[in-house]
Amino acid sequence: MRQPEEHVELAEERFNAAEVIIGHVANSGFDHPIVHLPPVFGIDFSVTKHVFMLWFVSTFLFLAVTLTTRRYLRQDRMVPSGLMNALEFIVQFIRDSIVLPNVGEKFVRTWTPLVLTFFLFILGSNVIGLIPIFDLLGLIDYMVLHTEEHSVIKNIVHGGTTSTANFNVTSALASITFVSIIIAGTKAHGFVKHWVNLVPSGLAWPLYILLIPIEIMGMFVKPFALTMRLAANMTGGHIAILAILSFVFLFTEMFSSSAAGIGVGLAVSIPLATSIMALELIVVLVQAYVFALLTAVFIGMAINVHH
Repeated sequence: MRQPEEHVELAEERFNAAEVIIGHVANSGFDHPIVHLPPVFGIDFSVTKHVFMLWFVSTFLFLAVTLTTRRYLRQDRMVPSGLMNALEFIVQFIRDSIVLPNVGEKFVRTWTPLVLTFFLFILGSNVIGLIPIFDLLGLIDYMVLHTEEHSVIKNIVHGGTTSTANFNVTSALASITFVSIIIAGTKAHGFVKHWVNLVPSGLAWPLYILLIPIEIMGMFVKPFALTMRLAANMTGGHIAILAILSFVFLFTEMFSSSAAGIGVGLAVSIPLATSIMALELIVVLVQAYVFALLTAVFIGMAINVHH
């Protein structure tokens, strides 16, 4: 019979699908920060995986948009081409199809930059999250570089790469929308009138006892819905793909045969994971569009009050 110590060692060596999946979709955490910084007023400002991805996506988009626009402005011809043509299409689509119908012509130039920034940032974060950049880096480190346990490369491969799957990131984006709604209503109607517009006028006073709390709760439900929708959709797709790929290792252990794992992988895991990945390519675009659209709708509701 096996001794208890052998059972413990065997349990530790078995493939833990839940641990692997959570490790790939969650933030790297403060156990594996890319850059460790000392706490300030009790707050740990260490750079984690998702913080790094925020900086990476923001820098990439800033350079791409800035360099593309400047190169276009230096040309003699006014007809855009290449990346500038795609950028112009996105800007016009966001302005004419999302912002203008919701906020109106008077404020379209005011709120198009914000909605456009949301769309580009979320789309960029979603797309980069589908590219296994850091998994490839980890493979190169394992086979070639052989860096130390707590090196920057070892730390950077821990955690997921989709920053928009982090509820802290999506809640920060939704908080910007929340503040923008108040600013939009204040600019359009004045500070006091904006809050008065939360409920319709001319009703019997007992109804306001019911309507005012409902409308106040509705103010917070909007950013909460934006937070949960984006993060949950981006997390769910990755979990589904990783769970299906885990079949290979689970069946290998179940039948104690690598052939069983390879057979399940070829027959089930790879086709299903490829199908979900193709669906994820649509989801990343749809989620960026939905967040931008709902932001424009909520801002438009504060500007164009209809009761």
